[in-house]
Amino acid sequence: MQWLVDRVPLSVQSVLARVLLGLPERAQRMLVGDPVRIDGQLLSTETQLMLKLSGRRLERGSIARGRNQLRRVTSMVGGPPIQPVEARDLSVPSPAGPIGARLYRPGGTEPTSMLVFFHGGGWVEGDLDSHDNVCRFLALNAGVVVLSVDYRRAPEHPFPAAVNDSLVAYRYAVAQARSLGVDPGAIAVGGDSAGGNLAAVVSLLAAADENPPAFLLMIYPATDMTRRRPSRDLFGDGFLLTDPRINWFREQYLPDHADRTDPRASPLLASDLSKMPPSYLATAGFDPLRDDGEEFARRLAEAGVPVTLRRFTGLCHGFANVLAFGRSGREAMHEVASALRIGLNLTARSRVD
Repeated sequence: MQWLVDRVPLSVQSVLARVLLGLPERAQRMLVGDPVRIDGQLLSTETQLMLKLSGRRLERGSIARGRNQLRRVTSMVGGPPIQPVEARDLSVPSPAGPIGARLYRPGGTEPTSMLVFFHGGGWVEGDLDSHDNVCRFLALNAGVVVLSVDYRRAPEHPFPAAVNDSLVAYRYAVAQARSLGVDPGAIAVGGDSAGGNLAAVVSLLAAADENPPAFLLMIYPATDMTRRRPSRDLFGDGFLLTDPRINWFREQYLPDHADRTDPRASPLLASDLSKMPPSYLATAGFDPLRDDGEEFARRLAEAGVPVTLRRFTGLCHGFANVLAFGRSGREAMHEVASALRIGLNLTARSRVD
């Protein structure tokens, strides 16, 4: 929340957000004014209020400032660490150097399946801390072990560094599965935004592995670096993630424009998606990336891949992190977690049969 982040202590920000987003919808409507309707969709009142508080967008500043701002904002809207979840940091060996990671295990259970999670942030921002509560939430509500991957970020490490790290981390999870108490054939990959892109790419690259990903979870993923679809024009200003911001992230991650047609950057352009795992893809109605994600879901379905596409019509980009305040983001993430749990259970059952 832009002006809050810049001017108000974090503790005060949290109290103010909790009070305002805890108000009845009728009171929130009085604060935000007329409803926002675009493309046959109604923006949820609490999302409209959050955008109003945030100045409606996250502007680009320095790399360090952007990373710090995302970490602070997600800490505020995500709330205190979700419990009971055990978390510990570890290091994934890689030819390019150790990859940081964090392992989450829901307390009091012994799950046998795992999600390898790649955080969002435009391949530039985001880290283990910015998505700590997202991973805790998924571990607890899907009943899985989660391995969150701190892949190298642009512009210091442009494409394909993040792809290479993500693939190494997935294969590490498979190799170490038994020691981590999980079935190597019951490991899903997933992520939000840029992380959803990386999860799709890992699924492509690991399709011929002995243990390919068992399930693919994508939350408002970026899937095509080469085309503008209508949602970019409909929602590219005023809904947190802006069109200029998308372009800037792309420039940092893919400075060589020739790389943008590479399926490792644009999985939507892959010639064959038939070997992709069963998938769940969530989009937000008021997201400039909406149409890219939904086109990817259509391509998966056309290739014969079992895929569930779910559009949360009243929400905008970033809802996965909004777990502490309001209802809409948390309710959406409960559905996402259920989809992950059911998808992995179905995969396990089919292997037994």
